[in-house]
Amino acid sequence: MPIEPPATAWRLPDPRTQEQALVGVGADLAPGTLLAAYRSGLFPMPLRRRIGWWSPLERGVLPLDGLLVSRSLRRSCRRFEARVDTAFDAVVAGCAERGEPTWITAQIHEAYRRLFDLGWAHSVETWNADGELVGGLYGVAIGGLFAGESMFHRETDASKVALVALVRLLTSGVDDAASRLLDTQWLTPHLASLGCVEITRDEYLTRLGAALSLPLPPVFRDQNGCDS
Repeated sequence: MPIEPPATAWRLPDPRTQEQALVGVGADLAPGTLLAAYRSGLFPMPLRRRIGWWSPLERGVLPLDGLLVSRSLRRSCRRFEARVDTAFDAVVAGCAERGEPTWITAQIHEAYRRLFDLGWAHSVETWNADGELVGGLYGVAIGGLFAGESMFHRETDASKVALVALVRLLTSGVDDAASRLLDTQWLTPHLASLGCVEITRDEYLTRLGAALSLPLPPVFRDQNGCDS
């Protein structure tokens, strides 16, 4: 089970009192601060020299019964292997090296590695037949919340296969999948094509409260890694 770190020394803003997506600037990326932020409906993205804390007015989420899996994606799921927590650092590095400006700085990588070491952050990796890491995603699991942070691919559909595997893992062995929350932060055209939708901030925060009261999915109660 995850290890609870020392509580944050910072008072984080209440997103319900804010009228914009950027609700605060400053604080740190200590494990206790990050967990407090996610439990409050916030997530970090660095600004130039400080940390920005965000809570979008319209939040992207993926209903666990709403993932759209095309015929070609089903074939890709058979072609690749998905694993959990066996290459966390490589997944974060892959997300940071997508050939575009990235918010995943060395500071961010280190912060989420600390969460991984404590059992809160996780990776879902996609491996090809040659044993090469070709895609994946990472995020933070707290109770019934999985807060997705980023994903990448080096072969067609590899990141999508990781998402299919994540949804399967979040719903396997639980009878309360409808109350669980897969947060994608923002809605992009790519995510919309996979079934992600937008909900209001107020609805997100209400659903977040319910999700946090749930137990972790079985797969994230063990930090030894597994195949799926």
